[in-house]
Amino acid sequence: MRKKIVAGNWKMNTTVAEGVELAKAVVAKSAEVPAGVGLIVATPFTHLVSVAEVVKGSRVELSAQNCADKEKGAYTGEVSVNMIKSTGATWTILGHSERRQYYGETDEKLVEKTRLALAAGLKVILCVGENLEEREAGKHFEVVKNQTEAVLFNFTAEDMKNIVVAYEPVWAIGTGKTATADQAEEIHACIRKVLAGKFGEQVAEDTTILYGGSCKPSNAKELFAQPDIDGGLIGGAALKADDFIGIALSF
Repeated sequence: MRKKIVAGNWKMNTTVAEGVELAKAVVAKSAEVPAGVGLIVATPFTHLVSVAEVVKGSRVELSAQNCADKEKGAYTGEVSVNMIKSTGATWTILGHSERRQYYGETDEKLVEKTRLALAAGLKVILCVGENLEEREAGKHFEVVKNQTEAVLFNFTAEDMKNIVVAYEPVWAIGTGKTATADQAEEIHACIRKVLAGKFGEQVAEDTTILYGGSCKPSNAKELFAQPDIDGGLIGGAALKADDFIGIALSF
């Protein structure tokens, strides 16, 4: 059985003090969530050490939102995988649509970041997804297939045990639009088929694929009822502990 996961991406929100309080609230409410559902909070780099203390010993796991594509050296302002690991974090998000769109992250760069993260012992949430123009041109399957292949086909079936895929319909992030459950499911099924073609049916069946497009307590149940949707990568709703836990209770 593949793992159900709800991961909260805080993006560039909260001060350290606010983040600590939010993490405390998530930990306090986490007991309400069924044991089979994984909970992850992805905080800004500045919060990792402080939030690691809050979640220590709880069921809530800690993630960074990105990492450098170099191991160490003269790269001012960058944060390496070993720095992240040393905070107590066990995950990193890679290839988020905002990183691709605003910071020009390429699939080639994501291969290097993923390789470094796995080597450091971090697990990876790799994001893929199409924008509005690509969706309207009917290229959504092609775009998602190409992004999945371009990064993950550089890794092994063993590596895939530490990689979660998150599908982001970029046109549904921060716009208030949401992909219908059927639209989300058909892309998730497509990703699983791509993985099966490379790694075999068992690896594809075992890989957790999250939905990352304006998931809220009000629509999570319908989304999570789909056979290939294994949870959510949550944005805005992750900034309120009640909403975040409410989504995790939707399985």
